[in-house]
Amino acid sequence: MIERNVMRSPGTIRADVIVLWERLAVELSGIIGQGGFDTLYARSVHVARARHPWLDEGADPGFDKLGAGLEAQEPAAVGEASIALLIIFTDTLIQLIGAPLTTAILRSAWGRDTADTAAKGIQQ
Repeated sequence: MIERNVMRSPGTIRADVIVLWERLAVELSGIIGQGGFDTLYARSVHVARARHPWLDEGADPGFDKLGAGLEAQEPAAVGEASIALLIIFTDTLIQLIGAPLTTAILRSAWGRDTADTAAKGIQQ
């Protein structure tokens, strides 16, 4: 599901990825606070940098660093890194709070169809 949503429109992939992150940040920040979200995001970027070293480490409240990094890459690299980053983030969230609550948060942030597919992809 994450892959389908990230890659649904190759011409707008960079903007689509930022929207997915913004929606997730709004939803989760209301539950765990901005600091909690920033910590999970920064950890996810740190892990993803092993395969995508051009990702900037650290908190990125407005996703400006992510957006700048995505702009400098080809669409295929943007898709691969974005999918990996979202999977790492949601997998960590599942480990912390469980699959049912993570799925509920994704549904609220991204809509039911997106969240259902994402959760199935992560749990496989």
